[in-house]
Amino acid sequence: MNRSQLAHILRAASTIAEDNELLVIGSQAILGAFSEKVLPAEAIRSVEADIAFFNDNDEKKLDAIDGAIGEGSHFHETYSYYGQGVSTTTAVLPTGWHERLLDFQRTDTGSAKAKCLEPHDLVVSKLVAGREKDREFAAALVRAGLVDAEILKERANLLPLPQAVISRITQSIERIRR
Repeated sequence: MNRSQLAHILRAASTIAEDNELLVIGSQAILGAFSEKVLPAEAIRSVEADIAFFNDNDEKKLDAIDGAIGEGSHFHETYSYYGQGVSTTTAVLPTGWHERLLDFQRTDTGSAKAKCLEPHDLVVSKLVAGREKDREFAAALVRAGLVDAEILKERANLLPLPQAVISRITQSIERIRR
């Protein structure tokens, strides 16, 4: 995915949900910090952008997104990428992540005012998920010098999780760094 495609998803999601305050919470939140031109292939290979709304307690907005521009939708078939409606609680994030959000500001987002996870918070949340694709995503960003392993370990220690899980994540960060 590239920034233009993400902007298209954000513009569509904002219109569908009638809410211009969005959060990009999945891997493509990395596009809020870096252009696809500097990102490794592993970081931008996803065709899905996870979109949440700050005000969606009943999850009707995320359901509307899934139905209109989600996987298998006409939007997805037409453009080969899609928006996945998710809850703000989908990812386990380090304490203070709200204060570190980055603005995704482009002229082609229309009225959508999107925020993206800060890269270190994003990578730590991916390591919590622990899937192979998430480890590859994290490792590629560390190798490219776009995230710092020491900051990742600091953020891991801010996770609202048991110490055993935090230790697993910090060990994973050490393996990635090597």
